Amino acid sequence: MNREEILFSLRKALAYGDPGILPAILRQIHPADLVTLLETFDAPDKRTLITQLPAATRAQLFGYFPPDRQIELIALFDRRELLDLFLHMDADERADLYNTLEEGRREQIMPALAQVEREDIRKLASYPEESTGAVMTSDYATLTPELTAPAAIALLRQIAPDTETIYQAYVVDERRRLVGTVSLRELIVAPAHARVGDLMKRDPVFIHAEQPKDEAARLIAVYDLIALPVINGEDRLVGIVTYDDAMDVAEQAATEDFHKGGGSLALTNVGLRDASAWLLYRKRVFWLLVLVFGNLFSGAGIAYFEDTIAAYVALVFFLPLLIDSGGNAGAQASTLMVRSLATGDVRMRDWGGMLGREFFVAGLLGLTMAMAVSTIGLFRGGPEIAMVVSLSMVVIVIVGSVIGMSLPFLLSRLRLDPATASAPLITSIADATGVIIYLSIAVAILGAPAL
Repeated sequence: MNREEILFSLRKALAYGDPGILPAILRQIHPADLVTLLETFDAPDKRTLITQLPAATRAQLFGYFPPDRQIELIALFDRRELLDLFLHMDADERADLYNTLEEGRREQIMPALAQVEREDIRKLASYPEESTGAVMTSDYATLTPELTAPAAIALLRQIAPDTETIYQAYVVDERRRLVGTVSLRELIVAPAHARVGDLMKRDPVFIHAEQPKDEAARLIAVYDLIALPVINGEDRLVGIVTYDDAMDVAEQAATEDFHKGGGSLALTNVGLRDASAWLLYRKRVFWLLVLVFGNLFSGAGIAYFEDTIAAYVALVFFLPLLIDSGGNAGAQASTLMVRSLATGDVRMRDWGGMLGREFFVAGLLGLTMAMAVSTIGLFRGGPEIAMVVSLSMVVIVIVGSVIGMSLPFLLSRLRLDPATASAPLITSIADATGVIIYLSIAVAILGAPAL
């Protein structure tokens, strides 16, 4: 059935109060697609549809909902339904859900869980939100070095139902310290007498639980890993971060950078469609107010040179063109630099070398743009105005580009988020600088009064 047919069948079953056919319909849909379909129903109908699914499928489906939708739905679940959900969810998703619950709901379900599950939830939920520990799972496969390949395969077969992935197993010593990794493929093709200690890859890539989760996503991408082992301060294996969780982390980080790059604070745990007007106002008003006062410097610069402008009115025609060019060049340089810093392609020690290259590139860009506007300058104001406009274009583009490239480095040095160097901020700084540069050059060449 296509999407429309499925929606029609679901609505018909709900309307006639015939939930018996719902599981058969819902089993035909992948959980990720089902989440999209369920968004067309109101919360009570969502609950009715979700509770018709088997407990394991229901838990898998729940992991695809964004946090705000999860909170909305669990408010409708009774204690038994919530407990079933917890029992069948992956460890990391269960800990995330636990953190969203009110204290009263936590007290409803925690006593009904086994001691090992309670300890696992509390351990995973205790890590700071931005740490790797907050996104790791405790459902992973461990082996010991002395196991033979057939014994290791038999053990993996036994624990597979409760493990996030068995394609990569982690070899630990008697103190649970990570000593290596071995893949399922290596175990299958190994001779029967081969031991895990001989097959494993020593010195595996790992991360500490307290490190930022963005770093975990970066390591998984760089080393092309299925999962990344996580260790604690005693070098003991405490969890893994899987590639799908790393993709979620990378997407969240990219979204936050896009939001900040647009001059607003990042929206977290809620989509734009579901964000309230008050939330959007709070996320956007800060930088807009900052930039309003920042733009006063541009007005002050124009006021300082008002006699120059009065003497050569043709200068006004080129003012928006020149300052916008500087802002645009700065925004380009800033965007490239913020992304390079975020991916690790560029580091603080690279600033000096990149500054020289940026001067050269910005100079070429400025000369190209100067040639484009010089003919307009000749037409609008004559040779002297054309000279002022052309020279100003070169200098303004160079200065704007250098500001756009350097500000992310400066923020990184101050241990601030480089993404804060947003396009609107760079543009406002470049605008004020461009006004002063343009009109100062006009005074120098035209001999016009500054005041």
